[in-house]
Amino acid sequence: MPLGQIDLPITFGDLSNYRMETLTFEVVGFHRTYHVILGRPCYAKFMAIPNYTYLKLKMLGPCGVITIDTSFQRTYECEVECCEHATTIVTSKELMAIRKEVAEEAPDPKWLAKSFEPIEGAKEVLIEPSGSKGKVVSIGTTLSSE
Repeated sequence: MPLGQIDLPITFGDLSNYRMETLTFEVVGFHRTYHVILGRPCYAKFMAIPNYTYLKLKMLGPCGVITIDTSFQRTYECEVECCEHATTIVTSKELMAIRKEVAEEAPDPKWLAKSFEPIEGAKEVLIEPSGSKGKVVSIGTTLSSE
């Protein structure tokens, strides 16, 4: 959902041949690599023709055609930045999910080993029958012989 709208004056061209129009932009509340996306409303207002193959935007100006172009290098840099940004978002969401899962599965720190009670039918056996310390271990009698 957009947070609102903002009207901004947009200028294409240079001092000798330029065109200025006021465009209405939707303001959104999420992070993206693009700061502005010019779409059909912009093209219609400027009567511009985009060519995605050659990365050019052409429009009529007061002194002839205004051509806006970019480089393939800059396009590649933006694409790399977009991929890094997407990876960061996915990683942070995965990290939050893992933290939540670990918190749910974490053992209770208040549980003490002293509170262990053997099951019914356990048999106490001396660890060292010849020793005098009397240490015993509990062995379940319900286990199979295997």
